[in-house]
Amino acid sequence: QVQLVESGGGMVQAGGSLRLSCAASGRTFSTYAMGWFRQAPGKERGFVAAINWSGRSTYYTDSVKGRFTISRDNAKNTVYLQMNNLKPEDTAVYYCAAQDSGRYSYPASYNYWGQGTQVTVSS
Repeated sequence: QVQLVESGGGMVQAGGSLRLSCAASGRTFSTYAMGWFRQAPGKERGFVAAINWSGRSTYYTDSVKGRFTISRDNAKNTVYLQMNNLKPEDTAVYYCAAQDSGRYSYPASYNYWGQGTQVTVSS
């Protein structure tokens, strides 16, 4: 069992930055791939970024490439999402999730989810 708690959301102007954190409980954090997803009002939950168990492989949706960076610290049981040059279309609730196998970009592949943190980007 893994419990995930996100933090770091907030309100920022376009062009600004935020860093999201996701703290995980449990001794097996380092065995899970981790992902970040987001959901805007009236839209489906969509893939943002993922990182494999070791941190050596990362994956991004096209719209955030070059602006967002996912990383993890297995010693701290934490995964991060550094978001730079934020745009109003990045406004959403951001969720972190953990998976032991499956396609990184598919929400259904993830076993555990956090409660989400709101990110609002004003123009």
